[in-house]
Amino acid sequence: MTSPASRTGVGPLLRGWREQRRISQLELALRADSSARHISFVETGRARPSEEMILRLSEHLCVPVRERNTLLLAAGYAPRFTETALDDPSMAVVREGLERLLRGYEPYPALVVDGTYSVVAANRGLALILEGVPEHLLVEPVNAMRVILHPEGAAPRIRNFRQWRQHLLHQMNRQIALARSDELRALYEEVAAYPPPAGVDEEPYGAADPHEAAAFELGTFALPLRIEHGGQVLTFLSSISTFNTPMDVTVAELAIETFLPADPATAKYLTTALG
Repeated sequence: MTSPASRTGVGPLLRGWREQRRISQLELALRADSSARHISFVETGRARPSEEMILRLSEHLCVPVRERNTLLLAAGYAPRFTETALDDPSMAVVREGLERLLRGYEPYPALVVDGTYSVVAANRGLALILEGVPEHLLVEPVNAMRVILHPEGAAPRIRNFRQWRQHLLHQMNRQIALARSDELRALYEEVAAYPPPAGVDEEPYGAADPHEAAAFELGTFALPLRIEHGGQVLTFLSSISTFNTPMDVTVAELAIETFLPADPATAKYLTTALG
């Protein structure tokens, strides 16, 4: 039985990725040490690319690892990249490394998510700032976007909710463009339709509150997350890390997000709360 990808053929798929990246056949050929004529023949099905050519073109088109397997299958080749469950014994070194990293970052919040923002690991710092989120949003697998954007989740405590929501939706849109994931698209449509938490439209951003003024200053180089906990507003800057040159689909789709305290008061609060 042939897969839908193999029936479509690799040529139209490669052309779709090239057009999405807004790269001409000539530019792609120069990057991949080929010719525009050969690229044209591949895209129209007049030439069958080798495995190495598919992988080379995929690299220059920034095709996600999962989709590189799809391209190989469409050309009649076996997938090159495995997809190993994170709880598989062979992934022990990855799990242990991630857990060590999360523990080492405490008391500051950090988490690891997969390609659809399901949380696969988190530390005590994140658990602290998510205290009070209702159980129905914490049922496994916990989804980070649902927890943050749901009006019953963390959203009511995020002081710059409109800005943070816009940032997260933009981030998801960029990932959808890269990964072409139906599951991710469905998640985006779900969380984008959530109503804002009560009162968010009436709360001015950056008015008289000195903390808001500080947030604007931070926003000149990075948008802060400002979230209330225990009567205090905590301010964070976030960063996202991924694995270099992954050879497994699961590892390729993991992202580590860390939240750096953006002021001394936030750092002191977390250090005191978690010891």
